[in-house]
Amino acid sequence: MKVDRASQLSALEGIAHGFFGRRGGVSDGPFTSLNVSLRNADDRAHALENRRRIAASFGADPEDLAAARQVHGIHVHRVERAWGSGEPVEADALMTTIPGIVLGVTTADCGPILLADPGVPVVAAVHAGWRGALDGIVEAVVAHMVTAGASTDTIVAAVGPCIARRSYEVGREFLDRFATSDPSFVRHFDVPADGDTAGTLHFDLSGFLEARLRAAGLGRVERIERDTYALADDFFSFRRTTHQGGGPFGLQLSAIVIEAAKTLQGNSPASA
Repeated sequence: MKVDRASQLSALEGIAHGFFGRRGGVSDGPFTSLNVSLRNADDRAHALENRRRIAASFGADPEDLAAARQVHGIHVHRVERAWGSGEPVEADALMTTIPGIVLGVTTADCGPILLADPGVPVVAAVHAGWRGALDGIVEAVVAHMVTAGASTDTIVAAVGPCIARRSYEVGREFLDRFATSDPSFVRHFDVPADGDTAGTLHFDLSGFLEARLRAAGLGRVERIERDTYALADDFFSFRRTTHQGGGPFGLQLSAIVIEAAKTLQGNSPASA
C-alpha cells in the first residue's frame, strides 16, 4: 500500500518532501497504521517497515533517514550522516547540505516545519510545539541555515498539519506566558471578552509558527490547514488520545531531502 502524504505545498515545489499522515502503514490498534515511533509500544518491526515505506517514497533506504529524539527544546543539529534506526541525536531541528539524507521530525499535534534554500542547497526539518516556538526554535534553525550559506530572502518554509486553533483549548496561565514574552503574541489567541469568565481560550499554533517564520525574515511561508486533533483517521494526536482516556498513540513523520541526482532547482515533483 502506498503511504499517504497529507497535501501539496507550492512553496516547496521541486523539493522532495512529505507531511505524512497515519495512512499507508502496517501497524494496528492505536498505532494504525503509519506509526514511525521506535519508542512507543508498537511492534518495532511494524514501525521499521513504516519507516522503510516512507524512505522508499523518496527513492531512499531506511538507513538514509535521520530522525532525532525530540525534547521540546531549541537545539539544531547539522546532519553529516544519517543514522537510520540507530541511536538518534537529541534535537528539535535537523539541517543538512548533503544530498540523499532524509531529514525527519515526528509529531502528534505539534507543528512540523520543513524549510529549504534551493540555491545552496540546504534543507531543514523542525519539530515545533508551543514551548519550542516560544523559546526560539524557528529563529535558531533559520540562523543555522544562514550560517550554511542560505539567505532569508530565498529560504522557503512550509508548516505542516498540527492541532488547530478550534481544538487547542488552553488556560489563562498559558496566555500569560506568551503575553509576558511579547504582548503582540496575544493576537494568536481567541480571548473571551472582558467579564466573560465562562469563555475559553484557544491558541493558534500554526499561525504563531508562520508569524515566527516571517519575523525571522522569510517571505515565502505556507501552511497546511489540517487539524491533527479533529481528523482521527488521518493523523495521530496526543491531545485527542488524552481526552479519550489516555493510552498509547502513534507518531507521524514529516520529511525533506536534497535529491542526490539533481539540485533543488530541478523538475522533480514535490509532495506533501
